[in-house]
Amino acid sequence: MADVKVTRNDDEARYELHVPDENGQETLAGFARFEEETGRVRFTGTEIDPAFRGQGLGDVLASEALADAAQRGDTIVPVCPFIASYLTKNEVAGAVVDWPGETPTDAATPGESSA
Repeated sequence: MADVKVTRNDDEARYELHVPDENGQETLAGFARFEEETGRVRFTGTEIDPAFRGQGLGDVLASEALADAAQRGDTIVPVCPFIASYLTKNEVAGAVVDWPGETPTDAATPGESSA
């Protein structure tokens, strides 16, 4: 997995996962789509080519994409279920996450006011 590379493709609005093929050429193995607005990046979907599934490459893609978003100072909005699941299981240094659907009352315990 040392030769696996994740790059940000702003023209396609996605982070791309590239792996070398048997000839040493890069092959697009998957991507994580995003929508960007000022200071925020919404991860909307992740796809791994069926030929590359089961190798942990989705985690590599999520890790690198989220680390890049955090390094850029963007707030991460995990709309994509795969990205959301990754974030619940893994720490991303410097990441600020805005979970979809959360409101101030969601953070209150039962019988407690959020104000």
